[in-house]
Amino acid sequence: MSGHAIDAAAPAGEATRLPWRGLLALAGGGFITLLTETLPAGVLRPMGESLGVSDAAAGQLVSVYALGSVLAALPMTALTQRLPRRPLLLAAIAGFMVVNTVTALSHDYVLTLVARFLAGVGAGLLWSLVAGYAARMVVPELQGRAIAVAMIGSPLALSLGVPAGTLLGQQIGWRWAFALMSVLAVLLLGYARWALPALPAAGAGRRMSLGSVWRMPGIRSTLLVMVLYVLAHNVLYTYIEPLAVQAGAGAWLDRLLLAFGIAAIVGIAIAGWGVDRHLRALVWASVIGFVMAVASLLLWPGVPGVLLLVTILWGVAFGAVPTLFQTALARRAGAAADLAQSMLVTGWNLAIAAGGVGGGLMLQASGAKHLAWLPLLLLVVCGLWVWARPKAWA
Repeated sequence: MSGHAIDAAAPAGEATRLPWRGLLALAGGGFITLLTETLPAGVLRPMGESLGVSDAAAGQLVSVYALGSVLAALPMTALTQRLPRRPLLLAAIAGFMVVNTVTALSHDYVLTLVARFLAGVGAGLLWSLVAGYAARMVVPELQGRAIAVAMIGSPLALSLGVPAGTLLGQQIGWRWAFALMSVLAVLLLGYARWALPALPAAGAGRRMSLGSVWRMPGIRSTLLVMVLYVLAHNVLYTYIEPLAVQAGAGAWLDRLLLAFGIAAIVGIAIAGWGVDRHLRALVWASVIGFVMAVASLLLWPGVPGVLLLVTILWGVAFGAVPTLFQTALARRAGAAADLAQSMLVTGWNLAIAAGGVGGGLMLQASGAKHLAWLPLLLLVVCGLWVWARPKAWA
């Protein structure tokens, strides 16, 4: 890595090699963000018992985090667009230190809910900053690759961090697991302060409206395809357990999820390799790869080996798309990249929520065997829109 590193203080946008130290700091921010979001899911029952609430009420500790992200991403990014980027990012990381500490110490359900909502607010801001920050650290020819490196924290948190966090919560208690998250945030805060270059506010102080960014060519098409794709993903991912049970693979669900996470890392590597030169081709490959995976589920339902292969293909396809969508938005939005990314964060979280609802309705109506029909329909619309709007991926 040292062969590719540059001085952290190098001028923004002039790095002709990947600034690994700064990009890994951004990846660390994504790792802590996603781990903070998902940790309660793995320790739901002990959290509920400790706070004196039901499992269903404890589940709202995950939902309220997503709500915070959805409500905060657009207004927070719009209000802070004139502020220098590094202090803003450091403030978001410091926020995770505070809210995870409050969560670890709290014995009151309402206080814990408030802390989780504020954690979601911090996540909405951080995710809006990461891609634009990475893109502004390098020359335009390396922007996609820089975004790919900055996004590596997400699949690492899902494939490795979530199982590890769940295990820690079970072994040392959920409060200590959240306390450990605070310690990680403190360490990341120091590292990020050293590794990240100081970037001025985007657009040299010009304040842009969300409406003007929304009307930029290619922005709406990219966001529409992203929402449809992520919606298709979450219909399946939210209900992967019923799919595994149907295939007689319920006992190795944890291994399926690990396979998905590792495959997603491969997808990010592929996107990082080719996004700057072959954006449109990789978008097509991600859509077609996911279509093939979904079609295989419908053609061979209930076959464990097929489910494993589908999960791997699906993981590679999905792992690539955050980099692809964020790079497309960064290219289209230019100096307004952070505002465009905040739209992506909002749409992404809404697609997660809608995927849970839509998948649940499909599951009730026709069972796990036919669950994949909805994602297939969404992905066909995705493909048609990519074909109809090629300039969005230029």
